[in-house]
Amino acid sequence: MIESVAMGGRPDEVRAPLAWLTEVERERAARFRFEADRAAFVAAHLLIRMCAGEVLGKPPRELTLLQRCPVHGPGHGVPYLAEAPELGVSFSHTRGYVCAAAGPGKVGVDAERVGSGPVDAALAERVLTAAERAEVTGPEDLIRFWTRKEAMIKRGELTLDAMGAADLVLDGLHLLEWRAEPGVMVAVVTDSRASRRPIPHYA
Repeated sequence: MIESVAMGGRPDEVRAPLAWLTEVERERAARFRFEADRAAFVAAHLLIRMCAGEVLGKPPRELTLLQRCPVHGPGHGVPYLAEAPELGVSFSHTRGYVCAAAGPGKVGVDAERVGSGPVDAALAERVLTAAERAEVTGPEDLIRFWTRKEAMIKRGELTLDAMGAADLVLDGLHLLEWRAEPGVMVAVVTDSRASRRPIPHYA
């Protein structure tokens, strides 16, 4: 099976022409009030094309990223590529960090920051089962569970409402994780083995 590809880094490390973006993506980017949010949005949308290009063996500039959502319309919802709708693609961003992944079948990726201090009890209660909470000894354990579950949501195999009621099950799936400084944890869940690749520069 074709290997899945994941990438991650600071928004300013994702260098590619804005011309890659669709008109819908450019319009959405222009609506952000804060430049940091706009930069993260743009970087994530460029990065997902780079990941997919690696998997497909195609130039990222030739890939059209679309999203489908019956409620909010174009530019929202589950992402997919017009040229390869069967390819799984996913992206995520947290303050100062973006990541993306692409591969055959279903793909889910999530990035979250690890807080300092004690475990956020309210968050743990909302996203973890009792058995999972028993395994949490610090903020990093909590965020590790959270990113994995969010990745499963991106794959369409879990919902926000069910996070705290369903134990995480990864049987038969491939999990790729890394820690990015300062204090960011990333989880990628794919159907095929995934590898993290360096971000190529196109501009």
